[in-house]
Amino acid sequence: MMKLNNNSLKISDFEDKTLLIVDDDDPFRLRLGRAMESKGFKVVLAKGVEEANILVKKSPPTFAVIDLRLLDGNGLDVVDEIHKIKRDSRIVMLTGYGNLPTAVAAVKAGAIDYISKPADADAVEAALLAAPDKKAAPPENPMSADRVKWEHIQRVFELCSRNVSETARRLKMHRRTLQRILSKRSPK
Repeated sequence: MMKLNNNSLKISDFEDKTLLIVDDDDPFRLRLGRAMESKGFKVVLAKGVEEANILVKKSPPTFAVIDLRLLDGNGLDVVDEIHKIKRDSRIVMLTGYGNLPTAVAAVKAGAIDYISKPADADAVEAALLAAPDKKAAPPENPMSADRVKWEHIQRVFELCSRNVSETARRLKMHRRTLQRILSKRSPK
């Protein structure tokens, strides 16, 4: 079924190459889906928990990439559903809210790795195909702390329907400070 390599597995090592991608961010989900198909995965896309759980019951995937926070619930519910049916699935959690408690919850639920958004296809592939007994290699070009902060602010801003006052309240920052941050380009 699987052959172990020194550092990682290859998609060709797997008979079943199905990959379920669950994310409510349409452009990101579609872009990641196309990129993973080009890497040899057989991709199935879902927008939320309910749709994903229906797909999992029909045909449990060998691989899954699941956003933690979805419009209709928590991605950990999809992880639980997959592990009820197919315990050896290789699951990677994605989130725009990287923190230790959610990483621990994801791993306890059965995820093999946890990646902060925005994640590229190469990082996702490396996490999905990492050898079980090896740690994942550190990223070549990690985001700067300023970029991570900027991404988080942008995500909260979008979740607050681009309402500056509501975003500032939730981020516990002054509205004018937030307006200055939003008016600038993203840091590198």
